[in-house]
Amino acid sequence: MAGMFDKLEAVEQRFLELESRLADPSLADQPGEFRRLSREHASLQELIDEYRHYKQLQSEFSSNRELLEDKDAELSAMARDELKRLEPEIEQSRRGLQILLLPKDPNDEKNIMFEIRAGAGGEEAALFVGELFRLYQRYAERQGWKVDILSANSTGIGGFKEIIAMIEGQKVYSRLKWESGVHRVQRVPETEAQGRIHTSTVTIAVLPEAEDVDVNINPVDLRIDVFRSGGAGGQGVNTTDSAVRITHIPTGTVVVCQDERSQHKNKDKAMKILRSRLLDAEQERAAKEHSDARRTMVGTGDRSERIRTYNFPQGRLTDHRIGLTLYQLPEVMEGKIDEILDGLQAHYQMEALKAQGISG
Repeated sequence: MAGMFDKLEAVEQRFLELESRLADPSLADQPGEFRRLSREHASLQELIDEYRHYKQLQSEFSSNRELLEDKDAELSAMARDELKRLEPEIEQSRRGLQILLLPKDPNDEKNIMFEIRAGAGGEEAALFVGELFRLYQRYAERQGWKVDILSANSTGIGGFKEIIAMIEGQKVYSRLKWESGVHRVQRVPETEAQGRIHTSTVTIAVLPEAEDVDVNINPVDLRIDVFRSGGAGGQGVNTTDSAVRITHIPTGTVVVCQDERSQHKNKDKAMKILRSRLLDAEQERAAKEHSDARRTMVGTGDRSERIRTYNFPQGRLTDHRIGLTLYQLPEVMEGKIDEILDGLQAHYQMEALKAQGISG
């Protein structure tokens, strides 16, 4: 515990240094340095606020403990009540500090590339792709995030083989990163005459948006093809060579965008997707060097693999990673998923604390 507070003292000292530096008028001539110091200052603010709150609680605790020995019985009783109130607050603040000291995921503040694809189950899986996408759209609306569809491969009757979207907003990756994986749906399809329950799967990949500084793409490594769009979109789309296919030759990664009438817009969208996929692949490779046991993001889409099951006949959702079961499936499908996301965040924070030798 002493080591933790030594670290907190050092962080607070750095925070004070940053405040002093940012108040220096000479920084006005160094906009790059000012932005760098401002970002570091902002990144420490939450931790410093919690640490100062913790110290205030400890000061109150010490003062009330001294009053326990006061000859005034009423004052002593009040102090005893205050100690009972302060103890759980201090413990909650201490745990909050432990979590805030965990190594930060450098992608947490980023926007995301959100990819949903049909897995096993044919048209039923494709229909669920559309329903899941609407779920996350509704959640994004509640968060004040912006959703921009970059690519959509429709099956024609309301389903999608694939939807790729950019979701922009505050801490989008931090909130949705645990949604990556195989999502299993169990229900009776509308086309099922005998009322049998079918099981289908959909895969979700949540990729942090890659900026130019994150991924260095050499133009000579790209093959860019343009062709006439074959998808829906009206006569204007189908009579011009507006669709774009970009192939990253070294990795064989291929991205196709054809939703826009403009070839230029399709190319921009395709490059966004390509950068995020290459960044994800590089981060995956680096992580595997440190842990051979690291699982792939979405698996194969086989029915036996799943992170979550949506059981419509019973109105039940189960997240298998944390053993959470909710009988609120209609509400979940309307985008009310905070309870799930909060549970996942708490679970992985606890896992990270255990990995550092800090138990409950």
